[in-house]
Amino acid sequence: MRSPILAALAGTTLAAPTLKTRATKVQYAGVNIAGFDFGCTTDGRCSLTGTNKPYDIVQGANAVGQMTHFVKDDTLNAFRLPVGWQFLLNGQLGGTLNSNNVGQYDKLVQGCLTSGAAICIIDIHNYARWDGKIVGQGGPTNAQLADVWKQLATKYGTNSKIAFGVMNEPHDIPDIKLWAASVQEVVTAIRGAGATSNLILLPGQGYTSAETFVSSGSAEALATVKNPDGSTDNLIMDVHKYLDSDNSGTHTECVKDNVDNAFKPLADWLRTNKRLAILSETGGGNTASCQKYLCSELQYLNQNADVYIGYTGWAAGGFASTYELNETPTQQGGGWQDTSLVKSCIVGSWKGA
Repeated sequence: MRSPILAALAGTTLAAPTLKTRATKVQYAGVNIAGFDFGCTTDGRCSLTGTNKPYDIVQGANAVGQMTHFVKDDTLNAFRLPVGWQFLLNGQLGGTLNSNNVGQYDKLVQGCLTSGAAICIIDIHNYARWDGKIVGQGGPTNAQLADVWKQLATKYGTNSKIAFGVMNEPHDIPDIKLWAASVQEVVTAIRGAGATSNLILLPGQGYTSAETFVSSGSAEALATVKNPDGSTDNLIMDVHKYLDSDNSGTHTECVKDNVDNAFKPLADWLRTNKRLAILSETGGGNTASCQKYLCSELQYLNQNADVYIGYTGWAAGGFASTYELNETPTQQGGGWQDTSLVKSCIVGSWKGA
């Protein structure tokens, strides 16, 4: 997610996807469960202290209960679990996973795994940066990013439900080919740690926008990323797209469904190049305009499920009802109540396809 998020703080495994004939709907549908990424901004800084710090949504927002509800009541099956790079390492670039911090985050991961979800996406939410400096281009080395992923793959890679989201929303990257080389090192490290068949999500330039994924050179550069055996099996293009006037995901009204400007052109490239993509962030306000356009966008993905494997909306977890793109369900008595956008589009598009 591109916009600052702290103001919104609230106190049967499926077969691995392959390019396939046209299906009736995507394989994965769900939401982001945000909180452990709180404090991270688009310059790759992630505060660990004060009020600007990660939020333990397992304890504070019953995130496990949210996920269980989404699976049991709504039949959703995918969750993206953003977390700050600094939080994982307790601020020590190049260090080992911090047992206390990762212990907290692991409760969320385990909650996802036991919820009945088909896929749980670990997402490092740092915009290809650490404290303002770009990975592999003047900032952290490729080896430092690859090492944290090696550690995470060692911890989680034996579970086929775990997917690895290399990096949230790289942007203003001077050299997309150098970024692809950074991603390649991460893929090699993950596979070398024993996670030989888990999905790995490859993000591109421009906040990994679906609209510019091809034109920015991201698609061409990331197409060169390979598994150690030379294949591209389970290497999935990772795209985002919002529906408001400036694609920032900061407005409650939506103005477009992104089909003609983004998802049709990208689908053409995916088919031509025999690749797959996932829409790991999209969303809007709980408004009539966003219901109209988001439902249309997700319907298109379902109609083109030969190249789009799924979507996860932004966002539930620690977000309060005052957050513009709130998708957090609320507990009412012994049950849960979804937001209008989640009910109509995230769930409705999935169940209705």
